[in-house]
Amino acid sequence: MNAVILAVLLMLGLSISRVPVVAAIVVSAIAAGLSSGMDLQTTINSFEAGIGAGASTALSYAMLGAFAAAMAQSGIPQFIATKFLGASADAGKWMLFLALGLAAIMSQNVIPIHIAFIPLVVPALLGMMTKLHIDRRAIACVISFGLVTTYMILPVGFGGIYIHEILLANIELAGLAVEGVNIFEAMWLPALGMCLGLLFALLVSYRDPRSYQHSEEHHSNTHSEQINLKPLLVGAVAVVLAFAVQLFTNSMIIGALSGFAIFSLSGVLQWRSVDDTFIQGMRLMANIGFIMIAAAGFANVIQDTGEVTTLVNATASFVGGSAALGALLMLVVGLFVTMGIGSSFSTVPIIATLFVPLSLQLGLSPLAIVALVGTAGALGDAGSPASDTTLGPTAGLNVDGQHDHIRDTVIPTFLHYNIPLLVFGWLAAMVLSS
Repeated sequence: MNAVILAVLLMLGLSISRVPVVAAIVVSAIAAGLSSGMDLQTTINSFEAGIGAGASTALSYAMLGAFAAAMAQSGIPQFIATKFLGASADAGKWMLFLALGLAAIMSQNVIPIHIAFIPLVVPALLGMMTKLHIDRRAIACVISFGLVTTYMILPVGFGGIYIHEILLANIELAGLAVEGVNIFEAMWLPALGMCLGLLFALLVSYRDPRSYQHSEEHHSNTHSEQINLKPLLVGAVAVVLAFAVQLFTNSMIIGALSGFAIFSLSGVLQWRSVDDTFIQGMRLMANIGFIMIAAAGFANVIQDTGEVTTLVNATASFVGGSAALGALLMLVVGLFVTMGIGSSFSTVPIIATLFVPLSLQLGLSPLAIVALVGTAGALGDAGSPASDTTLGPTAGLNVDGQHDHIRDTVIPTFLHYNIPLLVFGWLAAMVLSS
């Protein structure tokens, strides 16, 4: 069996069996190296060489956790929660879906902080979600939709990076001129598939109420009549400063640290409790950080095996001259590669050099090739245990230990987004080549 397929299936199987995700990633990376012909020491060296790439991201999320812990004491999230509770249960649920969906969309462009908003907002809303009996799997689907669909189709912020600097740039490097290609025309069908997946999740799969235990330790008091103005003002200043510093320095670490400093220096956090709050917040995001570090090592092993090229070559030999079968199998290959690596941004440079020549050989049009590579890269981003698109929602929804990463985030987002992306990505390749 191809090492990429073996590693991804093993990682998913171990994760579903409740093996810790970090352990599942490490074991799967070793299995990938050994099955590809690498010896154990070479595999370990490759893994360790790759983990450094995830260190910056891990520290960024740890700092965000500290900022989130300080933010929880400002009263801003609790103040927002009272507005949702002021509405009826059904209206409050849909208002929450809309608010978090818009926050996820704007986190990609208007205020490009990606998943940084999740630990700042979601944990303080858990008490309100519990009172409204909202199924947290629906929340995970809403947030994942906003994160993925936005960068797929809107060439602004992270979408601009994905579309122009990664997708189109790597397709051009692979030998296909993309000047004049309309990205909306290429990607609107895959984006439609994402929309249908979201609607099915909210209206069918997770429409029924779901009960969670109420924990005073993690759920804020959203009924408080007393609003302390100073923490609210300090919190607002801290948020604005953190976002401004991040945009200016392009560093999530420095931005989060700046926001935390405002809470400390203003007196909202008592000086004797600053260290405890900081450590508590870092602990909140520790799991996601270690998973991102392990995922970077896994990605490096996958690339060093050379098995992605082998997988694509086997696909080319199997399909013969069938454009329909070739497009479908390339999407499936993209799904496996992205689920293993955990990032569409890292997947496209790997698959573009292989998919473009094969697509040209099959007679696909430039628009169809852009749609195919763009969809193949995004496939698996929602649904991978190692993707920040799934790790982010889990980090916010599992603060009280009642939201399982695999069963409540990974599997729901995989089913509701990767299946529609496969169907509508293939349909786009066929329609745009006709």
